Amino acid sequence: MSIFSGFPKTTPAHVPQNLVFEYPFVFGKTLKGDPYNEIVPLIHQMPPVFWATNAYPGEGPAWVVRRAADMRQIYMDTAHFSNRGFAPFAELLGENWHLVPAEMDPPNHAPYRALIFPLFTPAAVRKLDSVLFDYAQEFLGKFKQRGHCEFMHEFAFEFPITVVLQLLALPRENLKMFLEWETDMLHGHDLEMIKSATRKVVDYLRGVIAERKKNPGDDVISFALAAEVQGQKFTDDEVLGFAFNLFIGGLDTVSTNLGVQFWHLATHPEHQAYLRAHPEAIPDAIEEMLRAYAAVTTFRVCVKETTVNGVRMLPGDKVAMSTTLACRDPEEFDRPNEVILDRKPKHMGFATGPHLCLGMHLARRELALAMTEFLKAIPPFRLAPGTNVEFHLGMIQILDLPLVWDV
Repeated sequence: MSIFSGFPKTTPAHVPQNLVFEYPFVFGKTLKGDPYNEIVPLIHQMPPVFWATNAYPGEGPAWVVRRAADMRQIYMDTAHFSNRGFAPFAELLGENWHLVPAEMDPPNHAPYRALIFPLFTPAAVRKLDSVLFDYAQEFLGKFKQRGHCEFMHEFAFEFPITVVLQLLALPRENLKMFLEWETDMLHGHDLEMIKSATRKVVDYLRGVIAERKKNPGDDVISFALAAEVQGQKFTDDEVLGFAFNLFIGGLDTVSTNLGVQFWHLATHPEHQAYLRAHPEAIPDAIEEMLRAYAAVTTFRVCVKETTVNGVRMLPGDKVAMSTTLACRDPEEFDRPNEVILDRKPKHMGFATGPHLCLGMHLARRELALAMTEFLKAIPPFRLAPGTNVEFHLGMIQILDLPLVWDV
């Protein structure tokens, strides 16, 4: 039976009633305020592992593990936890493809990851520097003399997404349509909205894949069509899963981080002034903000009975892996809710273990170049008067970020 045929309305027998809670980070919900300082500290007063009735997309149940140490255990434990369940998209459509390599388990995961890794090494990313620089200048040039911008839609979405569209060789003129699909998939308030957007993306990518089979290029989809793993070419489902993985990752993650990082600088003028005076400190500052404003929640599925911090989990149980909670764990970090620009933290903003994010080097480079060039081009900026920033909560993301500066 599909997981989307209806979530259980009663708590499973193996879940202690004292560990059952509603969860504030619900997919499709929003908050006007500061989720990092208003919500996360409260969650860290809850049990280390608890059963949330509404944590899975569509407000389904899942275990929530709030401590970094417990999350690290699950990331590393491929015997008891499967990545098939990392995201709900294929099953929502009643299909059997999966994200490649994000939803792959041993022994298949390692050879696929090894094949794809060279596309995203630091050396490969450095080759994109001139492209990143040109795109940053293009978008900054549209508003730097204006004295204001809506940062999310005029920069945070457009800049990194343009880079990913180039890697996938997808048309820039479809950018707004892609963003609408992405928003409904990752921030939709009900399953039908998520399903409809997912269907549009899958149908679109299948059309692109069919076209690349006839007319291959030097893009990453063509790479997947030509690649072989242990003497076998990717199946059609694997090419789709690879393209879909890059599509949703490239259209959301860096944009999300840009939004929260520039929100921080707009509301912490002393940090903005420091980075203007010390641009060499930007990479370390970004690393700390990747920790303090981690935004991604993915999922694991228990496949073999086990315990996590004394809590019994059974096959079929879903586990929410919130980097937001792990990266502000008071047992992991001193003063976890304080941004210390030179902290140089070891964090799990990009996960850890076998599924450490393949795109992390590209993400870091995009974030560093964007911040460096923005601070060069734009005078000291602040939130527009009267702004009350609103956040998506499932995958934390700022909806709009109006910035102003003196010209």
